[in-house]
Amino acid sequence: MIPTNTAYETNIRLPLLFIVFGVVAFVAAQAILLAAGPAVTSGVFRLPNIWAAVHLAVLGFALMIAMGAMYQLVPVAFLTPIWSEQLGFVQFFITAAGIITFSVSLAFYAHVALFPGILLVLGIMLFLFQMAMTLRKQAKKNIMSLFVGSALAFLLLTVLFGLTLALHFWSGNEAADHLFILKTHILFGVCGWFSLLIMGFSYKMVPMFSLAHGFSMTLSRYVYAIYVTGLSVTFISFFQNGRGLFASGAGLLLAGFALFAYHIWTILQKRVKKNLDRPFQFALLAIGIALILHAAAFLLSLSGNNRGMATVIYAYVLGWIMLSIIGYLYKIVPFLWWTHRYSKKIGQENVPTLKQMINEKWTIAQCILFTVSLIGVVIALTVSSLPIFYAAQSAMTLFSLFFASTMISVLWK
Repeated sequence: MIPTNTAYETNIRLPLLFIVFGVVAFVAAQAILLAAGPAVTSGVFRLPNIWAAVHLAVLGFALMIAMGAMYQLVPVAFLTPIWSEQLGFVQFFITAAGIITFSVSLAFYAHVALFPGILLVLGIMLFLFQMAMTLRKQAKKNIMSLFVGSALAFLLLTVLFGLTLALHFWSGNEAADHLFILKTHILFGVCGWFSLLIMGFSYKMVPMFSLAHGFSMTLSRYVYAIYVTGLSVTFISFFQNGRGLFASGAGLLLAGFALFAYHIWTILQKRVKKNLDRPFQFALLAIGIALILHAAAFLLSLSGNNRGMATVIYAYVLGWIMLSIIGYLYKIVPFLWWTHRYSKKIGQENVPTLKQMINEKWTIAQCILFTVSLIGVVIALTVSSLPIFYAAQSAMTLFSLFFASTMISVLWK
């Protein structure tokens, strides 16, 4: 359960706006990827419709959900209210408009993507300003502050490198450093922003949902140091284009994440709640998937298999970032809505229990469908099979519809 404090509560409409937008964008992204099957299975990823789908998934779903979650979790985790809720609503509409227009421009008018990209950047910069003004009021900094603060810094860098890529398209002249900027954009966005953010908040969410107490946080310092060092070494390797240095960076990222996975395991050993909720188990499964994919990326860095690395990145975004978000949303959305609608009516009238807000058996079926679909897509990309891709991606699109309907149905209760 997510503790609340009326002194720090955020207007529930703000995080829910981000979440609803995110689940709709997720459905759209999966449908577009399904239509792009022939190109995807051929290993041709740098096409307008694929760019649009990827950015709808990463920006429209993962980024918007992360922003919405932070509007709710930052006050709880850091005991400081959001600096300006009004700015939050303004930021939502600017960012949403930026994502929609940017994705459309990538699909049909890539040469002018710079202009909606500027609108998108404005929305993200407002979010970064909001978080900076909020976190600066935190009385006592901790390891979560370091993870989340660093994630926000990497988000800023990701945005700047992405804007540079859009400038290249607008000018019609891909500079010599275009590939370096693209690699850095992906590295900082996927591992720097999302991974550090999820890892940081996991140190809050895992003890919260498992009722763990009396665990040590010492390992988290080493997790941070090793993982960020891995990011730095990988970034430097892009300058030299050397396989050895790149493999060293990938190895450090693997070591840092493996230590993180072990630390989460030790925290779970201190839990009071022996039977963990199934949606939360899927969020934990995402950690295991990410560990496997970090290992795969390290092995591929030794061989220089670029096609395989692209598949690993795709699986990492879905299996680690999105599955983590999905697992936590199954817990967070029902609690937020129940707290908003019914917490003050207890004892005055019959109200549904928190368990009744969502059908846990249905969420299990959905998450199994997601996992099977993910495995199918990875197999299809590995063996370049269009029929397998169509089957797996159709299942993933079906999952996205089920997931969206589940989230929206909670809001009708």
